[in-house]
Amino acid sequence: MSKTIKKIGVMTSGGDSPGMNAAIRSVVRACVYHDIECYGIYRGYEGMIEGDFILLNARSVKGIINKGGTILKSARSKEFRTHEGRKKAHEQLTKAGIDALVVIGGDGSFTGAMIFSDEFDYHVIGIPGTIDNDIFGTTHTLGFDTACNTVVDVIDKIRDTASSHNRLFFVEVMGRDAGHIALNVGVGAGAEEILIPEEDLGLDRLLESLRRSKQSGKSSSIVIVAEGDKIGKSVFELKDYVEAHMTEYEVRVSVLGHMQRGGSPSCFDRVLASRMGVKAVESLLEGKNKYMVGLIKDQMSLTPLEKAIKGQSKIDLELLRVSDILTI
Repeated sequence: MSKTIKKIGVMTSGGDSPGMNAAIRSVVRACVYHDIECYGIYRGYEGMIEGDFILLNARSVKGIINKGGTILKSARSKEFRTHEGRKKAHEQLTKAGIDALVVIGGDGSFTGAMIFSDEFDYHVIGIPGTIDNDIFGTTHTLGFDTACNTVVDVIDKIRDTASSHNRLFFVEVMGRDAGHIALNVGVGAGAEEILIPEEDLGLDRLLESLRRSKQSGKSSSIVIVAEGDKIGKSVFELKDYVEAHMTEYEVRVSVLGHMQRGGSPSCFDRVLASRMGVKAVESLLEGKNKYMVGLIKDQMSLTPLEKAIKGQSKIDLELLRVSDILTI
């Protein structure tokens, strides 16, 4: 391994996700193992511009593998989107002697990292941290598994109320551009219908499906709606439409919102974060630059950041087929 890199910075950026702390821990301890100094950068790119750095060691990250959120905090920086802002950030890194970066975040964070790397010939490696699972180059992003478990637990509780009162519940989950959470939790929680951006079900087909469920003897129904679904302008518009056409149902809406991002990471996310952190550090020491660490066929892999940003994560068509079969 090359020893030209002596100091590595680690940061979290964009929306938080369960598993980010486990990834920070892994990066720090991998650095210690390889005799590299590791600096935590507070508040993402904003903190980088301000030089808000702290030297971390193995004991600095004890007791955080089980915690949600991020101990390094996260923020979105308008200033970093300008060349002047990025220049300030580079000056702060140079002043601190930090040679390379591990950026934990989503496609917006990776875009900033790639531009920064191009402008200042700076080595960066990305770790995908987002509950939406919408990044190309990995089957799982950090936080996705935990978010799915959180949502399934909530839906199980909603179903108790739905069945007690013969109600139809629309449950909106996160997923502005991708329906991975909706599809997985819909199958996992036994939802009667799943609405995702990738598949335009249409209002008529939705009503037909709900009527079929009613005729088959179901007294209550759960419909999972990804926030980016394009059937209606909002989940509340869907509620009004169904109430107008199916008066036999009492319709309710639950928007789960940011509760999906919080909570203690699952075992899967903790292990994934640990593997990704080690791979990120060792990739930098091997001279790799502008790559994202990902999970492909249960192996750690590297995808160019540009491809990770521009590529599209695809919905699991087999799981979609399973969903159609099981909602009879």
